[in-house]
Amino acid sequence: MMRAPKSLEGDGIMPIENIVRDLREGVLELAFDRPGKKNAIDAAMYVTLSEALEEAASDDRVRAVVFVGRNGDFTSGNDIADFASGKVLAAGSPVLRFIEALVAAPKPLIAGVEGLAVGIGVTLLLQCDLVYAGRAARFRMPFVDLALVPEAGSTYLLPRIAGRQRAAELVLLGEVFGAEKARDFGFVNEVVTEGEAGAKAREAALAMAAKPPAAMRFAKELLRRGEKEGLREAIERESAIFRERVASPEAAEAFSAFAQKRKADFSRFS
Repeated sequence: MMRAPKSLEGDGIMPIENIVRDLREGVLELAFDRPGKKNAIDAAMYVTLSEALEEAASDDRVRAVVFVGRNGDFTSGNDIADFASGKVLAAGSPVLRFIEALVAAPKPLIAGVEGLAVGIGVTLLLQCDLVYAGRAARFRMPFVDLALVPEAGSTYLLPRIAGRQRAAELVLLGEVFGAEKARDFGFVNEVVTEGEAGAKAREAALAMAAKPPAAMRFAKELLRRGEKEGLREAIERESAIFRERVASPEAAEAFSAFAQKRKADFSRFS
């Protein structure tokens, strides 16, 4: 029997760096909990999430992982203040480490989405095995509006899941869309009563946790076997372009406009 990693020793609830970890009945729940910031994810939160996923991979007690948000939202995405560093998707960065942990996760990943799911709040769903959304959930991929490009392998996964033109609609227009469209586009399994997405995700996770663990891991591996090479290539390419874009004059204008709560003006760029 493999020993539980130190940070996962003992079942129960543990809040760390705005991430609440709750390990019960074989299900590790990771909850975004950053009040006042709509659960925006900063570097410290990415480190906590990455460590939890990496440790869960080798902890025999963890059979499935659930992502949820507290305070009425899933997550409003990457903390935009971190973009100023220009190292958001640099090699070894907390964000890239989290993305790599998602791709490598051998156990089922399930998400329960309520409220806002923006940016990484959408792209991480594409890495999940099951996703449930409350009827009032709102999704958005605002990367282009921020003069950036999508990440987490979403430019590879989203066209495969939703189709190229539907993927273009979400990425190039960057508009807010609802839970039913997310379901129709293929990356939400079921739309549930508002406030019930987390419970539904946990119910599914508990069902998986009761099944033969080795068979579950092999089945997940087989389901994803055809996409790993293309996915990793996409993540590498996305990350390289993202790093260039963060340092671009267009991005400077986008971030300035965001901070000043005004509409960005890209008319001088070509």
